[in-house]
Amino acid sequence: MMVVGGVIGGGIFVNPSAVAARTGSGVSLLLLWVIGGALTLAGALCFAELGARRPQAGGAYIYLREAFGGLPAFLFGWTMLLVNYSGSIAAVGMIFARYACAAMALPDTYVKPLGVGAIVFLAGVNWFGIRAGAFVQNLFTVLKLLAVAALVVTGLALAGVDGTSSAFAADPARAHLPAWALVGALLPVLFSYGGFAYVNNIAGEIRQPQRNIPRALGLGMLLVLGCYVLVNIAYLAVLGHGGLAASATPAADVMAHMFGDAGRRVIAIGIAISTFGYCNIALICAARVLQVMGEDGVFFHSMSRLHPRWHTPNRALLGVSAWAVLLTLSGSYNQLLNYATVGDWLGYAAAVATLFWYRRHHIETTPGYRAPVFPLLPLTFIATVALVTVIMLISSPFNVGMGVAIIVAGVPVYALWQRLFSQ
Repeated sequence: MMVVGGVIGGGIFVNPSAVAARTGSGVSLLLLWVIGGALTLAGALCFAELGARRPQAGGAYIYLREAFGGLPAFLFGWTMLLVNYSGSIAAVGMIFARYACAAMALPDTYVKPLGVGAIVFLAGVNWFGIRAGAFVQNLFTVLKLLAVAALVVTGLALAGVDGTSSAFAADPARAHLPAWALVGALLPVLFSYGGFAYVNNIAGEIRQPQRNIPRALGLGMLLVLGCYVLVNIAYLAVLGHGGLAASATPAADVMAHMFGDAGRRVIAIGIAISTFGYCNIALICAARVLQVMGEDGVFFHSMSRLHPRWHTPNRALLGVSAWAVLLTLSGSYNQLLNYATVGDWLGYAAAVATLFWYRRHHIETTPGYRAPVFPLLPLTFIATVALVTVIMLISSPFNVGMGVAIIVAGVPVYALWQRLFSQ
């Protein structure tokens, strides 16, 4: 539930349009979603071994600290907490609020208060322990999967056999797209698959982590891959490749074909549920990273304290949620996320690279699970992230430059903190 809920947010309801606009047929579009899922699964299997080797809170921060030292670990935590985790909580919280308002026919003036209220509510739920947070997560992930199933069934029921088969024909309007456009189409696909590593951040609270983390990552990513392919087949079956490329809201358009405005409202509820569940995961995992950073002395030590009864990182929860609320009120989170997108995937690649260090220096360790096809699997993932970064650098040099600047800005912060507060 954590893996599925951390990956399926709002992307699958929007990003297929961007992929369709950069591909020449339904076949090439579906192929990209399968390739993106397979590449992400490669990273997930590497994280599965890392989680089995180090089943403790903190995830990638812990792996980077042990393998490469304090500074790289701090830069990862700095970027994740300052921008990626908190920014995504704010951004997805606002998506939740917009769709919730659309579902309930509320005016736009309710969007910001509802987004802030969602963050505060989830912080309150997770204050009372992992069981409370897990109950919310399980409930909303099941509802999220029901929304995906409703979308798929509606799309295929509308299309019929003939409509489905014609949906995979070549799109004349995009028959002469250059090869680099197809590679660029992989970007929104990979970003829709992001979030698989959240479960590693709470590894210390998972029963039998050597067995359950690999199971969760492997089975969870296969389930996500299946959902994504089926949803795209539904889009193509109803809208066709050209219609999908032209649609800004493909999920709503599919549901409206059968149910009219009521269908748009139903899928709005589904998207609100999906994004609400994502915010819950991001908040839990961000708090655990902040707690570990507090324990390491690279952030305020008070953030490392646990609630005496519920054993939750209550102060870290307050810190992360307060920063996410401030970003929500400021409205600056979308730009921050544009800057830090490259940092997010570079962080994944750096964490996967630690697997080489663990294999070399902890040969005697028996993690209970080993990533298959080593070293090809981690090398493939790292090479893919490098390719994505190069493409982003070509297409969005300013955003990539700002993302690198945010990471580099953490270097003097780390040095100053070590000088002032390290013992």
